[in-house]
Amino acid sequence: MAPQHPEGAAPAPRSPGAGGPAAPKGDRPLDGDVLAAYLRERATEFLRALRAHRESGGGAPEESAEAVRALRRSARRISGTLHTFRPLLDTEWAEGLRPELAWLSGTLAHEHAHASRLERLLLALHRLSGAVPVPAAAGVGAREEGARGNGARGNGADAPAGPDRTHLTVGAAKAGALLDRRLTLARTRAHSTALEALGSGRFHAVADRIALLAGEVPLSPAAAGADLRLPAAAAEERLTDAVAALPLLTAGHPYNAAALVHGLAPDTSPQPQDAPWHQVRLLLRLHRYAREVLTGAPAETRLEAADQALTRHRDAAEAAAAAAEAARTPRIAPATAYALGVLHADQRHEVEAARFAFHHLWHRLPR
Repeated sequence: MAPQHPEGAAPAPRSPGAGGPAAPKGDRPLDGDVLAAYLRERATEFLRALRAHRESGGGAPEESAEAVRALRRSARRISGTLHTFRPLLDTEWAEGLRPELAWLSGTLAHEHAHASRLERLLLALHRLSGAVPVPAAAGVGAREEGARGNGARGNGADAPAGPDRTHLTVGAAKAGALLDRRLTLARTRAHSTALEALGSGRFHAVADRIALLAGEVPLSPAAAGADLRLPAAAAEERLTDAVAALPLLTAGHPYNAAALVHGLAPDTSPQPQDAPWHQVRLLLRLHRYAREVLTGAPAETRLEAADQALTRHRDAAEAAAAAAEAARTPRIAPATAYALGVLHADQRHEVEAARFAFHHLWHRLPR
């Protein structure tokens, strides 16, 4: 994680349940049996999504895309649970399955990410140009909030219809065309990679292991009589410490332009200031999944809203990087490069807005 911001020394408010993880429903004991039941449920969801994907046969894009999102959703929760509660599970089995689930989830995510990024950038071009955008027909962007970036489109045959570029200036129109070519090509490649992954022996090996998990969870001897609240509290503490290292005092002021720092740096690597925020997003998801294990219910609305704010932060940061990369294309017209520069700055302001939103959501979470 990046070095702590000077303002990060201020004590951050504790996350929800700071006095201890939420109490379970009823008086059920929080032992290894609860953990095993949760993992079996997620494994069953994975197998159900896999069956739905196979039955779609690639002929129904919406059904296939929903099945892929469900695959990713289950894989993330299983992987996160294996990470948080690994002392209570067979070590060799858990450490062997986790990287395979991460590979699967990441591979299936790229296609949807490229499609959503393209739509986000084209809509921003229209907004910045004062043009009225045409709503997307396929709804990839419309699903972005509800799906929170989950899943990849299962069939890449029909790309989502983006805004009409006929009302853009010449520079903005050429910038949109350049982004369209680059991101559509990346999306097509990601679609091919996802199809290859779903038909590979590596994926079938993962599916077989998940099928076994749906029947029996290999717990360690330490799971007998263990209290799940202890590893869940450790996950919460890691999240709280990571948030304490963020420059929340700066993020709490609108239009502070901190997200634009080093915007003209020659280094093409991702902005280092974004890395701690991305790490907090991952830790927040681990915390959410741990609470699901304890309570047997989805995370609280406000906790989910904080997760969505950090997802918007990631999406805007990646969109800004895509605009900057496109602007480095050799021999593009000055008007095109200018439009891409404005677009990059706009997305970095979106990064700043997401940080501002997370700051307020974090302070409003129950403590």
